[in-house]
Amino acid sequence: MIDFEIIWRRVKACQGETFEQIRGGKFTYQLDGNVLIPDRTNQNLPRAHFEEAASLLPLENTAPVQHLRGPSYLYAILSDSRIRKSDW
Repeated sequence: MIDFEIIWRRVKACQGETFEQIRGGKFTYQLDGNVLIPDRTNQNLPRAHFEEAASLLPLENTAPVQHLRGPSYLYAILSDSRIRKSDW
């Protein structure tokens, strides 16, 4: 599995870009330290939740990450080709 630091650098590099949730909702995000702030919800997503979700890659849907905050955002970001490249 790819080192999570590489994944997090990719997430940082894509701030402000548009991502699409599994049901078609579009969103952007910004990072504030180790917290990801999507523009479509009041929930802030901690880096630790991304790290835990990354340990479950590849994700087929949001079911494996339902216990984490913002599962549809986690899935959308970690499944996007800009983040996964050809690594999973």
